[in-house]
Amino acid sequence: MPSATIKIFLVHGDPKRLRTAELSNWTGKAVAGPRSEFDSVLAREESHKSGIYFLTGTDPETGKSAVYVGEAESVRDRVKSHLDKDFWNQIVFFTSKDENLTKPHIRYLEGRLIEQAKQAARAQVKNNQSSGARLPESDREDMEIFLEKIHQLLPVLGVEVLVPTAAKAEAAAELELLSCEIKGLKATGHLTPNGIVVLGGSQAVLNERPSSQKYPWALNMRQKLKDEGVLTITADHLLFAQDVEFSSPSAAAAVIHGGSANGLTAWRNKDGKTLKELESV
Repeated sequence: MPSATIKIFLVHGDPKRLRTAELSNWTGKAVAGPRSEFDSVLAREESHKSGIYFLTGTDPETGKSAVYVGEAESVRDRVKSHLDKDFWNQIVFFTSKDENLTKPHIRYLEGRLIEQAKQAARAQVKNNQSSGARLPESDREDMEIFLEKIHQLLPVLGVEVLVPTAAKAEAAAELELLSCEIKGLKATGHLTPNGIVVLGGSQAVLNERPSSQKYPWALNMRQKLKDEGVLTITADHLLFAQDVEFSSPSAAAAVIHGGSANGLTAWRNKDGKTLKELESV
């Protein structure tokens, strides 16, 4: 993505409450706020315009992050119909200051965003289906630029449902792969802005350490990943069936080792240097 200057306005001075966000040299604008300030968010003039919106929260049945992506010719009128959905506690919507977002434009954006949210797999997408729309080539290119700006602003506003957990294939060569080895088993991964991704095909020990009973985080996380089918059981070890992002190298190492582990010394690069050594350079 190109570099950008972001202007965020905290309406009440609180970063968790009503706020707006803009990018320099862009006609779009974002408005975000908690469900507890629903009326204040929709009292904004921007909410009367056409746009694209995100409702984010936690699915009460699964405990997983969830998102609903929608489009509307009047964001204010459309979002009111979602008050019967109890999973969401945050709303972010995007409109255009020049009012050039037509119905086909926002339908196109909705279709692309739902597709991207599913690919990122950071949250359950609550949409039953996406509309999408065919656009003339020039309009489509304009909307792809609008889409790029949404990708830049959403994480700044605390919504990461579009952020891929692993690097795109074309960027993979630029990443430094790390490895974590124990008892002849090997896991590979790479650092991300959110922590570290353990790549699919990586191995982990079959049984937990006795210490995991005293500090059960690793035990619980391993069980959660097993229940989700992410960690599968083989004859003598566990196998990562897909890429998984952890909040820190130590969290990933603990799952791989079956108990508490220091990620700064457990992960090494191809030259055998630990993360601790690399960070001290």
